[in-house]
Amino acid sequence: MQPNKAYDEVIEFIASSSPQNVIAFRPSEEAKARVADLIFREKTEGLPEDEKSELDHYLQIEHLMRLAKARAHHYLTHS
Repeated sequence: MQPNKAYDEVIEFIASSSPQNVIAFRPSEEAKARVADLIFREKTEGLPEDEKSELDHYLQIEHLMRLAKARAHHYLTHS
């Protein structure tokens, strides 16, 4: 899975979602497996620069979704 596809998944999801959907969002099994593989290999053998960059992108996406979920919770409890 390429980083742009992951960004596109998240952007499309956020753009078309309600707070409830944002809170319920989970990445695809393919994305989770790729991230787990990258993290494992980073810890055990290191990653080439392109895969390190890919992992960094995934971590940015995770951060973005945590923020979106926190905001969604806020919207639901303060509306």
